[in-house]
Amino acid sequence: MPLLEVKNISKSFGGLQAVRSLSFAVEPGEILGIIGPNGAGKTTAFNMIAGYFPPDTGEVRFKGENIAGLRAWDISHRKIARTFQLSKPFGDLTVLENVMVGGFHHQGSRTAARRKAEEVLGFVGMTDRLGTEAHNLTVVDRKRLEVARCLATDPELLMLDEVVAGATPTEALAMMEVIRKIQERGVTIIMVEHVMRVVMGLSHRVLVLHHGETIAIGEPQTVSRDPVVLKAYLGARYGNA
Repeated sequence: MPLLEVKNISKSFGGLQAVRSLSFAVEPGEILGIIGPNGAGKTTAFNMIAGYFPPDTGEVRFKGENIAGLRAWDISHRKIARTFQLSKPFGDLTVLENVMVGGFHHQGSRTAARRKAEEVLGFVGMTDRLGTEAHNLTVVDRKRLEVARCLATDPELLMLDEVVAGATPTEALAMMEVIRKIQERGVTIIMVEHVMRVVMGLSHRVLVLHHGETIAIGEPQTVSRDPVVLKAYLGARYGNA
């Protein structure tokens, strides 16, 4: 059984059809990359899966249960976690305290939450910033902090929304290594990303959205050569080449 099954979900905002009849499945332990031009519906799809608003139609099944329409906190309790394009940590709290917020989600005491936070921060390479207030972090470190806060909730499915945006090539490679280590721990990952080197280097399969619809899904090497995908990204001249 797939860990996650998305079945014909759609979402409109007024007269704008943001996502139309989107379907895909994610296997346990898989990394699925979702790409597409700006406005393709990627974050809207994330928001429907994570419970930030319900789909107009369709189902989202996690371990066989239809979770479409559940609130974000109910979905989080089912061990689904997500990051956001714009990281918004608790600025006046330290790095450690921010991750403890995630730890309290499943840990029964402050001591246990702190222990979990310290473990996760070591895993993502932020041990040297435990006492730093979050508003003093760089953009990239804020994204790393958000990943750590998600991991503190012990997710089975982790949804990453542009965690490499704004990173230097060296920082992007470091984040890729963190993502690989997360997957090696048995966490299933869906990632929305614009940095092709990252998404193609990490994903087992890639889903391409355009105008809210799927135009391709498959192995990275196959998708990257698809004329329909090339046309969507680069224009008709490339798609017809």
